[in-house]
This record gives sequence, C-alpha cells and structure tokens, in this order.
Amino acid sequence: MKKYDIYGIGAAIVDTEVIVTDSFLEENEIDKGLMTLVEEERQRNLIDSLTTQRIPVKRSCGGSACNTVVAASRFGSKAFFSGKVATDNEGDFFVKDLKRAGVDFHDVEATSGVTGKCLVMVTPDAERTMNTYLGASLELSSNEIDLASLVNSNWLYIEGYLVTDDARTGVARDAMIYAKQKGVKTSLSLSDPFIVDVFSDNIRTIIGNDGIDLLFCNGDEARSFTDTHTIEAAVEALKQYAKTFVITRGPGGSLVFDGKELIHTSGVITNAIDTNGAGDMFAGAFLYALGCGKNYSWAADFANAAAARVVSQFGPRIKVIEYISLKQQFNIQH
Repeated sequence: MKKYDIYGIGAAIVDTEVIVTDSFLEENEIDKGLMTLVEEERQRNLIDSLTTQRIPVKRSCGGSACNTVVAASRFGSKAFFSGKVATDNEGDFFVKDLKRAGVDFHDVEATSGVTGKCLVMVTPDAERTMNTYLGASLELSSNEIDLASLVNSNWLYIEGYLVTDDARTGVARDAMIYAKQKGVKTSLSLSDPFIVDVFSDNIRTIIGNDGIDLLFCNGDEARSFTDTHTIEAAVEALKQYAKTFVITRGPGGSLVFDGKELIHTSGVITNAIDTNGAGDMFAGAFLYALGCGKNYSWAADFANAAAARVVSQFGPRIKVIEYISLKQQFNIQH
C-alpha cells in the first residue's frame, strides 16, 4: 500500500480571482479566454486597478496541478505536491493553504524572490482569462522533487504549463522517466491551447517515446497537439502518445479512451458562471475515482459532475460540503 495516491508537479501560484467586464479586457488589451504570461509590474497594475473596485476577490493556492491535487485530496485521496515558492507573504500563504487542503508539500527551503501569482479575470459569460506572473515557480528544479514520495505514489500528475521553458521541461521529463522506471503510473494535462500551439515539442519531450498512461486535454488541445481538424482524427492520433486519455468537452461531457474502447459520457446541465478550474477539478475527481477502483466510464461521469459543480460558482474550488454531497450522490463510501 503506497502512502500517496497522487504526486503532482506544477507551478506554485497564488490565484487572485476577480469578476471583470469585457470592456475592461478590451481597454487593457488583454486576450480574452487565454493564459498570458506577463511581467510582475503589469500584473500588479491590473490587480491594483481592480481591487479598488467593489468586486469579489478570491485568493487560493493555485496553479493547474495544485488545483487538481487539492480537489483529489478533498475527495479523500492522499496527495503530495511539488512546486517552487519564495520567502514572501504569498509563499507562506500558498503553503498554508495547500496544507489546509490536506496536501503534503516538499520541505525544501524557499528562496528569496517573488512567489508566482495569477490574476484570473472572469467575464459575465463565465469565460476565464488569466494573466500569470510565474515568479519563483520558474526556478523549479530537481531539488523540489521528493523522489522518495514520488516512488511511494500510485500516480504522477504533471501540468502542461511547465513546458514554457526548457529547464522546467527537463525537470518534468526526468520525473516522468523516474516514475516509469519505478512503476508509478504517469499522467499529464495539456493545460491550455496556447501552450500546446507554442510548446508541443516540449510536451512530447515529457511524454517520451514510450508514451504515458493517461492524458487529459480538451478538444482544442487534442486537435492542436495532434495537428488534426476533427475530434475523430485527434482520438486516433492520441493513441501513439497515451495508453488511455480523456478529452473534456465542457457541457458536452467527455470522450474517454480506456485502452480498449472509446466511451462518450454526457455532460451535466448547469448554470456556468465561472469556468476557471473546471479541467483541474475534472482531473482530480477522475484520478480520485480511479483510486477507488472505478472504471474509466464511471470516473468520467463522476468527474463531469464535479466539474459542473465548480463552474456553477465563483472560484476554482467547491465547498467541503459539496465534495461530501458528490460522494453521496455517487454512493462512494471511501
């Protein structure tokens, strides 16, 4: 029996989430619906201009893989997370918030500098637009990878956002190789259409020639990564990279390849007000369900329901009571 169900690696970022208008995005020349890397000063000016207004502001430890392992932990998985924070207020907040969610963090000393921050802007149509300053998370190195905890995990989960530079791609690649050597199951999220468009070679480097066990992506990412124009063609092409995969389709549910057959699971009708964190929640719920011994079809139904809950409210997290409620709805005893 291994100590951890999931070992996540990703950018350690404090998320600040705000509601904005489309005109705010236009006035500030922000590309809607995308994740854009920005300088700290640009981000600070945007945050300052927003926080003077009376709009909801939520802060949480974030980053894609972090959101996923927090979701899995809240459902009942034992999770570990590796990321890089600095010795500032945001770094302290990140570690405390992560531990409050029941996730273990490596004990490597933080460095001076600035902890990464993401400004998540949500428009009235529920679309989320992210401006990210990576800060200390850019310095993620092999020092932050706790190999003993990785070996003691059932799954390794890596976010695609790590591939925006070669150094962090190398850290992720080495962790992936080590996990494969030690019999730890491997999973990766493609994370963002922009990331896939620009850094697909780095993603292939992490996946390696022998592929991975499980890949998470949405339809746009699947088509872009495989350079195909239809979901059907993308499905066939993805089989050379992953033994199993899930293509999320928002309200349309998900397409799941379990290694033998392609299963379409229907979406859950919900009133979407904020799509931030939907894919992260899906992956966390899916991995949790697999850890409970469920099959891919069941896991996808459960993950669809969890993602529907998170988009129906503001912020990338759901309340603790909602995790319990979802487990009751699906009759999970764990």
